Amino acid sequence: MESLMVLLVGVLVSVGTYLILSRNIIRIILGTAVLSHAVHLLILTVGGLKTGDVPLLGHSSGPYTDALPQALILTAIVISFATTAFLLVLAYRMYKTNGTDDVSELRGMPDE
Repeated sequence: MESLMVLLVGVLVSVGTYLILSRNIIRIILGTAVLSHAVHLLILTVGGLKTGDVPLLGHSSGPYTDALPQALILTAIVISFATTAFLLVLAYRMYKTNGTDDVSELRGMPDE
């Protein structure tokens, strides 16, 4: 199962990299979102796909699952959602101000 997850992470990283290298600002923002999801899956895979009980005191003495990867992923999801929302608002304002979403046209003065 881990090899399938690593393969999926590789596909998501390649798609995210392709989108980030685009000239359209919306594709760049979507590329960063896809890349952050790839990192979430990578953290989950590195944390291990184990089965076990909830780590509560006095509940059971069997093997426990580690809650740290899930906590890290939950924090990273919230941060990436806020970053993506901020970048989308910034792209909207940039489009309203400049009239374009092409990165090469936003370089500065036309005589440079």
